[in-house]
Amino acid sequence: MSTITPATPRPSVIQLAIKEKAALYAAYIPLFTDGGVFIPTTREYKLGDDVYVLLSLPDDPQRYPVAGKVAWVTPPRAAANRTQGVGIRFPSDEKSRLLKIKIEEILGSHLASERPTQTI
Repeated sequence: MSTITPATPRPSVIQLAIKEKAALYAAYIPLFTDGGVFIPTTREYKLGDDVYVLLSLPDDPQRYPVAGKVAWVTPPRAAANRTQGVGIRFPSDEKSRLLKIKIEEILGSHLASERPTQTI
């Protein structure tokens, strides 16, 4: 008798094109060691879900593939009118390290800003 193991669900693919520095500032999550990004979505996710993100940055024609994990969920109708979506944590790898550096170079002095973001 053979046992059938359930197929592992494939990670969902999300394309996120950030066109302005202010939008990147609002979405970037510097609190995660390897960086991360907030993605507005109405799709339901659970903590730890794998998500494959194709990320486009302002003034950069390249798309950056990131195999991240859901690190937090902002539910619908969250307090303080927060946007529904998920926080994706970048993996601990060289590509993510370079992407984090690139994002922080784009943001520059904005990182020290006190302006509210969509993140924690």
